[in-house]
Amino acid sequence: MQSPRVKMRKELLRSSLFFFTANAPSGNQLKTFLRNISYKASLFNAIADPTSSNSKPSDSDSTNPKTSLPVIDASSSNRKPISLWPGMYHSPATQALWEARSTIFEKNAPVPSQLHLVAKAPSQSRTSIFYKFSSDYVLREQYKNPWNQIRMGKLVEDLDALAGTIAFKHSCNEDGTTRPLILVTASVDKMVLKKPILIDIDLTIDGAVTWVGRSSMEIQLELIQSTQDTSDSQALVANFTFVARDSTTGKSALINQISPETEHERFLWEEAEQRNRLRKLKRAEYNHVQNGDTARLCSLLAEGRIFSDMPALANRDSILMKDTRLENSFICQPQQRNIHGRIFGGFLMRRAFELAFSTAYVFAGAAPRFLEVDHVDFFKPVDVGNFLRLKSCVLYTERENLTEPRVNVEVIAHVIKPELRSSEVSNRFYLTFAVNPEAIKGGRRIRHVVPATEEEAIKVLERMDVEDSKFSV
Repeated sequence: MQSPRVKMRKELLRSSLFFFTANAPSGNQLKTFLRNISYKASLFNAIADPTSSNSKPSDSDSTNPKTSLPVIDASSSNRKPISLWPGMYHSPATQALWEARSTIFEKNAPVPSQLHLVAKAPSQSRTSIFYKFSSDYVLREQYKNPWNQIRMGKLVEDLDALAGTIAFKHSCNEDGTTRPLILVTASVDKMVLKKPILIDIDLTIDGAVTWVGRSSMEIQLELIQSTQDTSDSQALVANFTFVARDSTTGKSALINQISPETEHERFLWEEAEQRNRLRKLKRAEYNHVQNGDTARLCSLLAEGRIFSDMPALANRDSILMKDTRLENSFICQPQQRNIHGRIFGGFLMRRAFELAFSTAYVFAGAAPRFLEVDHVDFFKPVDVGNFLRLKSCVLYTERENLTEPRVNVEVIAHVIKPELRSSEVSNRFYLTFAVNPEAIKGGRRIRHVVPATEEEAIKVLERMDVEDSKFSV
């Protein structure tokens, strides 16, 4: 069997021979070729010597300056192979995170009992991941969108992967062993972008468990990017809720409790506890529209009826919700699975984000600016081989600020099983985008979105009420 060194040497020779025999390279082509060869050579060196400096972050990058804890290098797994990836469909950051998790499965210690639960400090689950965008060209290329800006969908995917890694660390014992739990994303609360994220400046994502219930935990993540004008500047905050299930029975499983140690950790715990109480209080209220909302329903539906009954007289500044829809469908592949053999939640979030972005783009006529993920629900797991259909639409617009109106987008994921003639909702995603001022120059305005059915109107009212309740807390 050929060694990795021999295989890589053959690949380098084969690619160079093909390039120079099949092409008469121009200057730009030669530069690109040499860059690819240089990158492959770095991979070759890492495989030949896994302890080389290219295969791990430097000492200066190996700890988080805020916490003095180890930091996962987002580019490290570009340069060394690992054998325990569940699938190969991952960004460089998720590859590094799978590698960090793999030590859990390599241990041969006895499996701990559910009775042996401990209270852990948030610092014990704290994990950071570092993106060397300023110096790593290959990494930067993988996160760049067509407008030479950060590709937010990939960062959202990485956020979910990091939250999962933190959930695993909290569920482990001190020796790194863990019970056979299934830890899955249950929901994502408001994820707000506080400042633009730049593609050519290093950034760090840092997070820890902040709150724990009986079988659920909340994980807060911060995205920090420093510029010349500011020091560690918080660019984004997100709160993920994970739930634990017994891998044998599928029922909810008890998890390690949390013991906040610092004043800041206690403050985060209290915030999370308040959010949890609010979710329980409001859950029943948003399952249906109250009787007092009949007047609001009629008001929302009035213009929709004009579109249906008298389309020639409808307001040209408005558009029916159904006319803003986009959708895409795909078969979920094995390369997109997580360590439990199901489809990785971060992959679903990225696909939903990019469909929502496209929906706002087509609606506004210009590339929108991401503002926030309002909420994400994970109702049912998505399995390898499932036929998944994502449907999106603009729910409503906020036009109070005429210089930068907002577009609120809903994406619903349906798991379709043709053999069983069934279709079930697996996820709901709600996102908000801003329309750049350049897109509405010359008197152009963002149109008002009108529901045509009672179901659409109820959906709009529910989302508006949810948003209003968050501001009132």
